[in-house]
Amino acid sequence: MPWIDKCLGSIDFDKYGVVIIDNASSDETVKYLKDNYPKVKLFEEQKNLGFGQANNKGISYALSMGAEQVFLLNQDAYLIDDCLDKLINFQNEHPDFGILSAIHTNAKQTRLDRNFSNYVRFDQNPDFYSDHVLGSELKPVYEVPFVNAAGWLISRECLMRVGGFDPIFFHYGEDDNYCQRVLYHGFKIGVLPDTFMIHDREDRSKPNIETYSRAYFDVQERRLKLLYGNINDYDQNTILRQRKKIKRQLLKARIRRNSNSTEGLKEYIKLIDRVMPEIEKSVEKNKLRQPNYLKEI
Repeated sequence: MPWIDKCLGSIDFDKYGVVIIDNASSDETVKYLKDNYPKVKLFEEQKNLGFGQANNKGISYALSMGAEQVFLLNQDAYLIDDCLDKLINFQNEHPDFGILSAIHTNAKQTRLDRNFSNYVRFDQNPDFYSDHVLGSELKPVYEVPFVNAAGWLISRECLMRVGGFDPIFFHYGEDDNYCQRVLYHGFKIGVLPDTFMIHDREDRSKPNIETYSRAYFDVQERRLKLLYGNINDYDQNTILRQRKKIKRQLLKARIRRNSNSTEGLKEYIKLIDRVMPEIEKSVEKNKLRQPNYLKEI
């Protein structure tokens, strides 16, 4: 509810169809949408599907309705001016870019979104900041290996070849994984320098995560899946070496009689053993050129 009017108010409903997946929200969002935005296609979920699977549902519906492009927009993100028109026009002319994004700013538009700023850092594209700061002529597009999915334009061709978000990720990591797959299947990812959107999240703080806590293992699970499930650099032996490393740490913890580390490292090994088959299955499926994880297309 704190973002919904700003988000939807930034969209031209006369030009674009809007699909909303409500992930079992507990506030008044659904009622508010029905009362104030009757034009949207609303899916009311009875449980939280997670970021990726909710997007897959909306993408599948859009494709089944004949969409040639799908724009993913977070509820805490807002378009600025004709941002979407520019992205669509550029992708129509350059279909090799499977994903296009605008530049993400903070809510006040006084600086770049912090994470976005990291995504376009020098080692990802040395020209982006240099061109802007030094007054060089801006390029039509800046190619990057990753940009977060708060505002993605994805082409139908890309979706039909790469598929949707991998369900092994519930929340966080799914967009990194998707970008890996986009590059594997021969598409490019780009940022247009004359398009802007707001990602309203600057005031949120990150929680402190205690080592070997449930939250810690959630983070480690995402990390394992993202690192070792990269189809551009997949080698089952790398995760096996990680397992051996943890086993050596476990042996040392036992020798030192550190019970907390011993139990934590044992859980880490169990985690690796659990996710290894999942990662292997994911990699094999994601190598195929087909609309994985999307339905009724």
